[in-house]
Amino acid sequence: MPTLAAIGIVTKDMKESVRFYRLLGVDVTDPVDDHLDATLPSGVRLMWDALELIKQLEPDWEEPRGHRRIGLAFECSSPGDVDATHARVVKAGFRSKKGPWDAFWGQRYAEVIDPDDNVVDLFAELPTPTA
Repeated sequence: MPTLAAIGIVTKDMKESVRFYRLLGVDVTDPVDDHLDATLPSGVRLMWDALELIKQLEPDWEEPRGHRRIGLAFECSSPGDVDATHARVVKAGFRSKKGPWDAFWGQRYAEVIDPDDNVVDLFAELPTPTA
C-alpha cells in the first residue's frame, strides 16, 4: 500500500519560502538549485520546486487559481505557541489570514500566508476544562 512520503510546493521565490517555513520550525537548508526538500519530524518530506523548473519539466503547466491550492497545518506545542508563532511570522513581514482564535472544535487556531499565497494553519489543542 502506498504511503504519503512528501508534499510538494511550487514556489516563485525559493529564498522567501525557505525564510517563511523556517519561522514555522522546518529545518531546511539554504537553497542551492531549483529543488529543495526537508524531512519533518513526522518523517514526511516537504519539498519545494522553483516555478522555472516546473515550467521546464512541464511547459504547459499553469498556476492553480483559487483559494486553497494546498492545505498545510502545523501543530504547535501549546495555545500560547500558536499565538507566538503567528506573531513571529507576521513580524517577519509575512501576511496573516486570520489571527489566533479558540475554535469551536477545541483547538487554538491561526492562519498565515506563505510567499506563494498558500494558507498555512497553526493549531494546538486547548486545555480541557476540569470539573
